Amino acid sequence: MVTLDGSPLSIAEVVAVARSGARVAVSGAAHQRMRPARELVERIDAAADVVYGVTTGFGALADRAIAPGDRALLQTAVVRSHAAGMGPALPAEVVRGMMLLRARTLCAGYSGVRPALVDALVALLNSGLVPWVPAHGSLGASGDLAPLAHCAAVLLGEGWVVDVDSGARVEASAALQDAGLTPVEIGPKEGLALINGTDAMCAALCLAVHDLSSLLVAADCVCAMSVEALLGTARAFAADIVALRPSAGQQASAANLRALLESSPMVQSHLASHHAVQDAYSLRCAPQVHGAARDVLGFARSVVERELASVVDNPLVMVDRGEVVSSGNFHGQALAYAADMCASLCADVAAISERRVDRLLDPSRSRGLPAFLVREPGVNSGLMIAQYTAAAMVVSLRAAATPIAVQSMPVSAGQEDHVSMGWTAALRTRASVEDLRRVLAVEAVCAAQALDLRAPLKPGPATGALVASLREHVAPLDADRVLAGDLLAACSWLESGEWHAALSAAVPVTLS
Repeated sequence: MVTLDGSPLSIAEVVAVARSGARVAVSGAAHQRMRPARELVERIDAAADVVYGVTTGFGALADRAIAPGDRALLQTAVVRSHAAGMGPALPAEVVRGMMLLRARTLCAGYSGVRPALVDALVALLNSGLVPWVPAHGSLGASGDLAPLAHCAAVLLGEGWVVDVDSGARVEASAALQDAGLTPVEIGPKEGLALINGTDAMCAALCLAVHDLSSLLVAADCVCAMSVEALLGTARAFAADIVALRPSAGQQASAANLRALLESSPMVQSHLASHHAVQDAYSLRCAPQVHGAARDVLGFARSVVERELASVVDNPLVMVDRGEVVSSGNFHGQALAYAADMCASLCADVAAISERRVDRLLDPSRSRGLPAFLVREPGVNSGLMIAQYTAAAMVVSLRAAATPIAVQSMPVSAGQEDHVSMGWTAALRTRASVEDLRRVLAVEAVCAAQALDLRAPLKPGPATGALVASLREHVAPLDADRVLAGDLLAACSWLESGEWHAALSAAVPVTLS
């Protein structure tokens, strides 16, 4: 259970609700926090003061006064008009995440909504109904207007929800009735409060940051498998050497590699060998590359955590000042920058992984392994095309690393003349995380095959546990077969965290 009281949420709480279906409650303290701001909005509405978002239109129409009898219609109309997205439906976890974050901001007591509105939003979230929200529509400033409006429309009994079995759209009015929920009627400022925040881009980036945290540890694991298979050395990962550059990420990655290669018979077998003066960069410099990615991810995580502690709405109801103030907290530039940085690290970690794959498959550089990691190359092509696939994804990832945060497009008759594009950046980063996982899955399959081919030499306890776990899903390649299923299985193995569970159960290795 995640309880909303207006205080910050953690990334873990967002993931629990968005992805794992944890239930949400609104505390009594949150109800108390919301009431003073709501009372101020109602006093302003009754006095007919000119206040943006309460008695006026929106955006470029902010100079249009709205008659008292039309103000409730104004709030309903803004939800309807802004639910203008297009494209494929968003994944359920992103939609659930944005609903949670919108409810959290409203609970902070600066939006001027009724507590009952937040209760209704949380009831929709707990019902399991997922609003149909198309992917395109937000520019990452003025809030994620279109995505959030599609969620808000469902609260009003309009728009659509997604059928969990077929993925088809279902009329929201019928879905609410079947779930025992009643459409809400909204009053002054409430329609705008439901749609004006960074909740969609923050939810998407929050999930991406969470997944990347695990994936960068997995990158160290598959790298260690490749180091062993290529008869590499662990000397470059020594703590005293790595400490000469005081990078927290580099030191964490090197520590992982040392732990993973500890007691490896394969590494021990060539300690006195002069087979190479030094390893290739893709092996020797892995902590420097993976570590830099960790450092960048740390910055992105801090941006997300700040956003999970922020009030992102406009206008803000400042009870202590007795006024409603237009602000810019809905602008998502920080999230856009962070998303772009994460897309870049995905591209480069994938690139160094693909270089290790290429080295494993090339008999002129693999130190005795057969061409393309198959026992009878020529008759068999082995894992040749798996490397093509990894290379193709690396090129796609590099293209996806082009900055989006600098691609502002002025809208709303020039009133909103600089936007963050943070929503587009966050969605692209989610896709980049998936492609990075796929590239690492290719490396895992190739490295496991190479380690098998080194028999009777054995990998270390940690990497051996990884190979054994992967072998429950991907059999050794004795002769050519359709490989797509193997690669998909390896990707699922990484995504599920089964690799980490197997490692933790087999050896006392703590990775960070």
